[in-house]
Amino acid sequence: MQAGVVKAKTCKRDFHCAGCRFDRILRKLARENRQSSTPPTGGRARIVYWADKLKELPAHRRPCVHSLKRRIAFRPCTNDYLCGTCEFDQYFQDQFLVHAMLKPVDMQTIDGFRIPQGIYLHRGHAWMAMAPDGQVRIGLDDFAARLLGTMARIELPLLGKTLQQDRPGITFHRGGLKAGLLSPVSGVVTASNPEVGHHPQSLTDDPYGRGWLLMAQPTNLREALRRLKIGDEEVTAFIEDEITGLHQALEPHLGPLAADGGQLCDDLLGRLPESAWVAVARQILKN
Repeated sequence: MQAGVVKAKTCKRDFHCAGCRFDRILRKLARENRQSSTPPTGGRARIVYWADKLKELPAHRRPCVHSLKRRIAFRPCTNDYLCGTCEFDQYFQDQFLVHAMLKPVDMQTIDGFRIPQGIYLHRGHAWMAMAPDGQVRIGLDDFAARLLGTMARIELPLLGKTLQQDRPGITFHRGGLKAGLLSPVSGVVTASNPEVGHHPQSLTDDPYGRGWLLMAQPTNLREALRRLKIGDEEVTAFIEDEITGLHQALEPHLGPLAADGGQLCDDLLGRLPESAWVAVARQILKN
């Protein structure tokens, strides 16, 4: 609509075009118009790719995609709408969106553990949030990050690596412990966070911001979401069950005091004997 391809249309998907039927139909018509040997007529002739329409403007008046989405003030596009090779787009994804999208105003607190509104939780304590262009951002939730403490090393998958839901995609190393984080979604890795590689403490300090782990282009996202948890009631019940399960897992190693209902402490893993490490990691990360 802002490019002038259609007269009026309101987006109800927060600009997540992947899976949008309206976007899919327009792209199909634009492709057919471009490939047609006979120039289209009537209203159909207006249907072109939005980027092609905007390129009709003088270079200094062509708005950046992030300006169109009203995430920043006006900025001209300097890369011919090839966002995949745009340095500013990469900067925006790595910096601005982390703070704008992963630090929402509403933060739910459950027994001292923080869960932002609007994110999806996997049973292995990976969180997932929607990102631009149909991608998702993945991290470790506050519950697991605080209890497991600072890792010595975080092994992130390479770009292009395939992820499978419920299979380990990220590996944490601490002392003699090696544990994998189950992926909340199937897809392909499109970016990873160098911050946690250089400073693993950022995962513990700011799991939903600086401590994000990777981005991925999901496959069959609709099916994946059915196996994730979202919403106050569902997430609260999940965290409370996890706390109960963790107390039960610790009891064989620490005795009945482990199940007295006391509040779990930060860096629980670092305070336990090595015999309890595997039980804790298995209970929290589910592998």
